[in-house]
Amino acid sequence: MAGDTRDYFIAGTRFFAPSLAPGLYVVATPIGNLRDITLRALETLAAADLVLCEDTRTSSRLLDHYGIQAKKQSFHEHNERERAADIASRIAAGAAIALISDAGTPLLSDPGFPLIRALAEQDLPIFPLPGASALLSALVIAGLPTDAFAFHGFLPNKAGQRANALKKHADSRETLIFYESPRRLAGTLAAMAEILGDRQAMVALELTKRFERSHRGTLAELAAAFAGATTKGEAVIVVAGAAEPTIPDAADWQAALLDAMQNQPLRAAVDEIATRFNLKRKDVYDAALALKHED
Repeated sequence: MAGDTRDYFIAGTRFFAPSLAPGLYVVATPIGNLRDITLRALETLAAADLVLCEDTRTSSRLLDHYGIQAKKQSFHEHNERERAADIASRIAAGAAIALISDAGTPLLSDPGFPLIRALAEQDLPIFPLPGASALLSALVIAGLPTDAFAFHGFLPNKAGQRANALKKHADSRETLIFYESPRRLAGTLAAMAEILGDRQAMVALELTKRFERSHRGTLAELAAAFAGATTKGEAVIVVAGAAEPTIPDAADWQAALLDAMQNQPLRAAVDEIATRFNLKRKDVYDAALALKHED
């Protein structure tokens, strides 16, 4: 168990962290500005028996800033599966362990899922400590609907796989959120403009940092703006969901269907009208049979 004398510092003032109950503490950390951390997170990191870090060097900057002398262990995508069983055993034996990523909330495009699943299967205690999140920070400033949204993390690196992934989301009505690296940003925006259409979007860069900025516009405008541009840090792309489809007036498409049936075979006429009015082929086919019967 963690002792009662482990401490942390805020602006030179020393604070003592209370002991922790056994379990895994999933701790959100700042995404840029080191002040974006909760008091509970500081207490937990100071009192934990072990802090699991995606990169111990990156995490040391945060811990050193607050004078936290915690024992650290690397925990990343290349070793998380092999270390999950040992960590679970330590928690079962009474350890209080904290999990952090390089920035933001763990598990969101960051390591941790195999460990959480292993602990859940053993009914071991897991405690969430909410805080900074790049995807939520970008969403709330995008000016796009927030009542329904979907986070899709990083798209595949290869152009073909990226295009296939985007096609799966093309008809989604909810706001879409993606992460992207600076070297792939221009290509991803261009692919989005081509596949998703010229809908509204926002690119957020260096959130909470000194040179934080956001760019809004259509996907085509953003693709043009970032073509050949050099950016730093991971980007968050927020894209408007697909527009609600317009329902064509039944009298209009049925009149067009009747006209098409005068000049071409029934199946060809059905295919033409279903495509032109974005209708289900079965509905058009049933209407065509009814019209033929009337004749």
